[in-house]
Amino acid sequence: MPTEIHMPALSPTMEEGNLAKWLVNEGDSVAAGDLIAEIETDKAVMEFEAVDEGIIGKILVSDGSEGVKVGTVIAVLLEEGEEAGDIAPTSPAPVEVKSKTHTLDGPAVVDTPALAAPATSAKNGEARVFASPLARRIAGEKGLDLGSITGSGPRGRIVKADLENAAAQPKPAPQTALTSTPAAAPTPVSADAISRMYEGREYTEIPLNGMRKTIAARLTEAKQTIPHFYLRREIRLDALLKFRSQINAQLEKRGVKLSVNDFIIKASALALQQVPAANAVWAGDRLLQLTPSDVAVAVAIEGGLFTPVLQDADKKSLSQLSTEMKDLAGRAKERKLAPHEYQGGSFSISNLGMMGIDNFDAVINPPHGSILAVGAGAKKPVVDENGELAVATVMSVTLSCDHRVIDGALGAELLQAIKDNLENPIAMLA
Repeated sequence: MPTEIHMPALSPTMEEGNLAKWLVNEGDSVAAGDLIAEIETDKAVMEFEAVDEGIIGKILVSDGSEGVKVGTVIAVLLEEGEEAGDIAPTSPAPVEVKSKTHTLDGPAVVDTPALAAPATSAKNGEARVFASPLARRIAGEKGLDLGSITGSGPRGRIVKADLENAAAQPKPAPQTALTSTPAAAPTPVSADAISRMYEGREYTEIPLNGMRKTIAARLTEAKQTIPHFYLRREIRLDALLKFRSQINAQLEKRGVKLSVNDFIIKASALALQQVPAANAVWAGDRLLQLTPSDVAVAVAIEGGLFTPVLQDADKKSLSQLSTEMKDLAGRAKERKLAPHEYQGGSFSISNLGMMGIDNFDAVINPPHGSILAVGAGAKKPVVDENGELAVATVMSVTLSCDHRVIDGALGAELLQAIKDNLENPIAMLA
């Protein structure tokens, strides 16, 4: 029977996407794993693979289509011997499908759970198993009973991927969805009502793109559901700036120039190891305490921002962190990051000091437990160790904490560790 190809969910937050370009035409033969389309999400342009073999019988969503809901049927795949006339009218109702995806600059596999119709249907008292020709051939070679295998393809169809480890993996037990009753929220003012307020005034209406919609939804969720509290400290940078000047002079021949932000990343990563209880995320009904220090850093791009994650940042040298951060930031601005490069981590850094901001409070990036807001360093009068008035370069930072994950004393301990690391930079290399 013809197989429906659905718009995949290429990221956990994706609800719709743009079908940027088809890489195949009607009548083309494809095999499992062949690239068939380029799909633009709210974060990046991704390549979409076929999960089965067959012939592209009909393309239902054309190149350049925008706002295609996840689960929408975008094309139909025919088996050998089937014709375009065999294609029945398709239902527009979205369903979740299992898909493999790749970013344009490197592989990144994303799997989404399949929720579809049963893989069997009654016929003359017997159950019919829906499976691709390739899956039937593999099952015959391995001696596997297709009736005992759960299909992950469209409508529960059994495909090649279901058979690769079928002998070692039993049929999964059905999972019970966790449900909760959301708190009543105030009804927002409609867009039309707001527009009427400005009748007679000149303005330009700017439609929201996918990234801006996602940012709006996630930050609204964060401020409504995460109990934020804020801790503030001032950090003296004179020792760090002197050490940075010395080390940059030595690294100049290698073409490496360390920024203050590189030291902040390293100091935060080490602090998460020094205060491991703060290296945690909120997971609904439990906490996940991470072992590595995976630090996310906010990067502003046109129309929004990314938070690429530097994994194992505590184990990397300052020059490694600097090089990796430049690479991630560059590809973020081109929207070419793979999902695994901006997902995960337990801690974020948002640095607006380079833009002259003295201090600010950052919104936590869920499910992270905290985020460090970094202000600009400035010359200020201070009292030195001898009790005398002196001038020092001082930077203001604010640590926003999720009170479900980090209590006040624990947050203060984490911020103290960050301060100690930055004020004693040579110790970070020990």
